[in-house]
Amino acid sequence: MEKTLKQQPINLVKVVLFGPESTGKTTLSGQLARHYNTVWAPEYAREYLQDKWNNERKTCEQSDLIPIAKGQIGLENELAKKADKVLICDTDLLETKVYSEEYYGGFVDPKLDEAAIENSYDVYFLTYIDTPWEADDLRDRPEQRIEMFQAFENALKKYNRPYVLLKGDKETRFKKAVAVIDELLARKENLYSFSDTLTDAPNYDL
Repeated sequence: MEKTLKQQPINLVKVVLFGPESTGKTTLSGQLARHYNTVWAPEYAREYLQDKWNNERKTCEQSDLIPIAKGQIGLENELAKKADKVLICDTDLLETKVYSEEYYGGFVDPKLDEAAIENSYDVYFLTYIDTPWEADDLRDRPEQRIEMFQAFENALKKYNRPYVLLKGDKETRFKKAVAVIDELLARKENLYSFSDTLTDAPNYDL
């Protein structure tokens, strides 16, 4: 795998907010980071594409995806050094891969494809589309929210990622996410206390 797209190994619980646009990922990322007194890795693509729009009046193009992916992993690796026990990620490369497939006729750069599959996280929080659509310069396809949601969930299933579906209001989502992260932290502490080995992906049924 290309080095600039690879996660650095670090002893943290790593969670991803994953799903379509305007589904509360950034809001929840901030809530969780404050709750656990840690840092969160924002979506690199937002700043990158907003700058592109401001300067060129252009939206995302296929050639932007590798720079976005490199920027995202670079941000994640840097912030992981500052995190306390938990790193909250507003997105990951699997999300970038899904967007590439949906917007560019199934095309995914082989380097992005490999990294998206190889990089790993302890759990994905899949955010549902029961939140109001908030338009901005970059968001589009408000009429295809269910199709985009299904594309994201299908990717998690295809690559056997451990995930939890978050629905409902902000407080309901937050409480469910905290319960899952607390369980992950407890399992990690027990792992080191008793030198156990985790062999199966956890089943979160909360």
